[in-house]
Amino acid sequence: MSFAPRLSRFTENDSGDYWPGFVDALATLLLVIVFLLSIFVAGQFALSRALTGRDEQLASLNEQLASLTDELALAEGENTRLEQEMTTLRATLSDVRAERDELSDQLVVVLGQIEDVQSRLILEEEITASQMDQLTALNLQMQALRDQLSELNGLLEAAEAREADLESQIFNLGERLNAALASRAAELARYRSDFFGRLQEILGNRSGVSIVGDRFVFETDVLFASGSAALSNDGRESLRPIADAIIQLTDEIPDDIEWIIRIDGHTDPRPIRTTYPSNWHLSAARAISVVNWFEDLGVPPEHLVAAGFGEHQPIAEGTSEAAYARNRRIELKLTSR
Repeated sequence: MSFAPRLSRFTENDSGDYWPGFVDALATLLLVIVFLLSIFVAGQFALSRALTGRDEQLASLNEQLASLTDELALAEGENTRLEQEMTTLRATLSDVRAERDELSDQLVVVLGQIEDVQSRLILEEEITASQMDQLTALNLQMQALRDQLSELNGLLEAAEAREADLESQIFNLGERLNAALASRAAELARYRSDFFGRLQEILGNRSGVSIVGDRFVFETDVLFASGSAALSNDGRESLRPIADAIIQLTDEIPDDIEWIIRIDGHTDPRPIRTTYPSNWHLSAARAISVVNWFEDLGVPPEHLVAAGFGEHQPIAEGTSEAAYARNRRIELKLTSR
């Protein structure tokens, strides 16, 4: 009996008008969606600006590299010309020195003759007309030889000065060439750093993959079955994104920079008991399998090289299974050709 009045009042107050609350909820939801879309558009705009700036920097860098390449070609041509001129000048210097030495020998002979004649005249105490003529001729010959020797010494000093100047030019040109080569090496190092950064993003914290110095190291248990050089399906899929990164790198590095991805195969020291006659053969075959797979995925073969090291370059000491597993590996290294 006591609940009937209360239910009656609740029924009277509930008019069924839910529309304003529903409209408020929809408006709030719409504002949230508009806010999220605004954040997404702003993010896309910022990302577009960043990518545009990177493309502009890359274009500027390519222009600088092209200019540096032209300057390097001119410097190499100038260096070749100077070296040829230096070779010719050195041959001329050799001839001048030989001629000077010959004249010096002749001068010594003439001086000896004069001294001999003078000595005889002193002993005889009489000078005849013929002896005077002989002495005069010898003096004239000696003076002519001295004049020629002085002229040759002047030519020799000028040639030696020119040689020193050419050596200075060659030295300065060598410094410019070294600076240009160092600049190219620095460019390759920058691309290597970018490439390693991408590989780190691709591989993340995967087990069996590590960085040793300037190389990416894959334990071969991730890629191959024991004693085999055939890539497993999981190994092929693991290498696919790396091949994509190498292809992207090929598009970014200028054509005048000579570079390669070197794939090195390594084994543990235990003798193998498979169709391969030695660990040398197995390590090389595994490296070649990786190269062939990269080539199948579209990596230009001129930027790939395979090498086998057998068990002779270990990175882990000891005879434990863990050490053996670390030494069984494939290494990737970006280097110059």
